[in-house]
Amino acid sequence: MDTKLKFAVSAIILGAVIMSSYSNNISSFFTSNNANTTDKGDSNANDAKTLRIGYFPNVNHAQAVIGLNNGDFQKHLNFIKLESQVFNSGASAIDALFSGKIDIAYVGPNPAINGYLASGGDLKIISGSANGGSVFVVRNDSGIESVNDLGAKKLASPQLGNTQDIALRKFLLDNGYKTIDNGGNVTVVPVANPDILTLLLKKEIDGAWVPEPWGARLLKEGNSKLFVDERDLWPDGKFVTSNIAVSTDYLKNNPDVIKKLLSAHVNETNWINQNKEEAIQLFNINLKKLTGKTIPADELREALSRLEITYDPLKLSLLKSANNAYDVGLLAQGKPRPDLTGIFDLKILDEVLTEKGLNPISGGASSSKQSFGAVE
Repeated sequence: MDTKLKFAVSAIILGAVIMSSYSNNISSFFTSNNANTTDKGDSNANDAKTLRIGYFPNVNHAQAVIGLNNGDFQKHLNFIKLESQVFNSGASAIDALFSGKIDIAYVGPNPAINGYLASGGDLKIISGSANGGSVFVVRNDSGIESVNDLGAKKLASPQLGNTQDIALRKFLLDNGYKTIDNGGNVTVVPVANPDILTLLLKKEIDGAWVPEPWGARLLKEGNSKLFVDERDLWPDGKFVTSNIAVSTDYLKNNPDVIKKLLSAHVNETNWINQNKEEAIQLFNINLKKLTGKTIPADELREALSRLEITYDPLKLSLLKSANNAYDVGLLAQGKPRPDLTGIFDLKILDEVLTEKGLNPISGGASSSKQSFGAVE
């Protein structure tokens, strides 16, 4: 082939690649500019699959906040087109999963449990995301010094039926209290995290059970003190705060995509844990892109002292969370305790961990062959 013809062919190929990349990337606000990165053996970009990811702009979804917005995930996913959507509640993320608007979601344990049961099992948890990072704070002048002082108090949680709401209600129940709606004298109100700070300062609530970094913020800015670190209520101080859930159809039809995603997720998890100061900076940079706001670095440091970024889904703690939700009347009310046997599918995560020389999550999906009611 002569030189002129070579240049002509090269120009045509280059133009095709540029146009393909442009059409793949323009459809999503959060799609990385690194979508052209490829490994040998990957399919042509024109045959690209799409992965739509839902997550919260929260520190317990730090892998997604950092990895999706700085291109780390896209580097692993090659010609797979990434689209992402930010949510502010687990219920809305699960609704989006089942309506086909997203394929996977970083989400708390109780929304995942509710979604699994409501859909008849059309959801799988494929990885962990965060462990711990939930606290019960009370106003310094609330008069609450011990559990004996909780009667007739007004407390808040971020959302009815969410992970912290169930933790608060179970704590009250275990200590002999009933909420107003169950014939008792303790009021629990669902309040968005930013509004909890305002209500504390106005002395309109006495305390709140919140996730990090809101715990750190309420302690610093809300005239409040730490009453319960939830880690103290769990064996070994570990309990699941967020996981990755996927629709069963997407998992079945796209195991290759899920494997690449989990590889990126594991790498991001390990990087964050090994580079916390840099991770705090990157988290804030990306948080500002998403919300227009940042979190003071000292509050993030304190939050991460009570929160572990992880890929372990902490299966037994999720099953106990389901028990707690049942006990306080917010899950399967009036029915037998449901069976969560099939909620985990950790086969691909185990493959990824083994290939990286890391310990797999033992037992995979099969180790949960029991009703969650059997877990204490």
